Amino acid sequence: MVVSIVGIGGLGKTTLANSVYQRLKGGFQCHAFVSVSLKPGIKKIFSSILRQVSNKEYQNAEAWNHTELIDEIRSILERKRYFIVIDDLWEENAWKNIKCALVDNNFGSRIIVTTRNINVANFASKDEVYELDTLSEEDSRRLLCKRVFNEEDGIYSELEEVTKKILKKCGGIPLAIITIASMLASIPNTTKYEWYRVCNSMGSGLEKYKTLDNMRNILHLSYSDLPSYLKPCLLYVSMFPEDYEIPRRHLVRLWVAEGFVAENQGSNSYDIGESYFNELVNRSMIMPVDMDEYGVAGACRVHDMILDLIISLLAQENFCNILDGLHLKSTLCKIRRISLQSEQMILPKKIICLM
Repeated sequence: MVVSIVGIGGLGKTTLANSVYQRLKGGFQCHAFVSVSLKPGIKKIFSSILRQVSNKEYQNAEAWNHTELIDEIRSILERKRYFIVIDDLWEENAWKNIKCALVDNNFGSRIIVTTRNINVANFASKDEVYELDTLSEEDSRRLLCKRVFNEEDGIYSELEEVTKKILKKCGGIPLAIITIASMLASIPNTTKYEWYRVCNSMGSGLEKYKTLDNMRNILHLSYSDLPSYLKPCLLYVSMFPEDYEIPRRHLVRLWVAEGFVAENQGSNSYDIGESYFNELVNRSMIMPVDMDEYGVAGACRVHDMILDLIISLLAQENFCNILDGLHLKSTLCKIRRISLQSEQMILPKKIICLM
């Protein structure tokens, strides 16, 4: 059985699917959670499914062709009750390709698909489509309070009016609420004047039109509010592919090597880098994953809408060039950093380094 979860970006489709996945996966013989994204690498998706459902390394899986990967996955799934989540599906063709590897074996297997596109949702599952709605006014208020005051009903009386205005502009979208709430929580002195400043900076927000541009404006407001030392650290996560789990220690070492971490007498650069990581988490710009028993994140991920914002800022900041097409244009010049994010990439024969 296939269940589709559909809704606009930022509603929490992935969060809901992951919550169900974590709660139910133990009742299945094998399971997998894979993200597809707008420009899916089908071979990478198949390799991820294969490793998760088999619990084997398959170190050379990327060298296999599509048919070999599909046949191997089907051979594992055909006699097992499995549970697979296909997250962030954008196109019907991507589902057609992925579905080739998923066996209908009548063992009570389950598949969850998340997408922003209602047509894709209906294509994947005609009968079981769950349309995720925005949060109610009360739930929106509780979410903001929990993030700012660490309790579900902790708003000071003088903040009641401005809070209602802010929540209206967030339009009941959890990502917008969490992003703005994290920004409010970072303000040293909680006064209604500071909150009104944030509210006025949001413009019309998402109150009337829940468009991608309006959502991006809210996210950009949070980026603009970052201290200057955190901005290059956040931009740097664009060097990694969408939905990639970025190891925390590796990321901090890269920040230090790039010179993003300010030197401070008596403090280790890596410790300062760790504090930068934690601050970006607290501001909800990156999501902590792979938590240990002490609640320390081993890695982080970036919400796809925040990553979209970051990528849109790269050119104006002259920070890096992301190349995910089939060709690298020879007209590119004065490139500081290049991130190659494609299974197929034709590089120029000659690259000149200008120092």
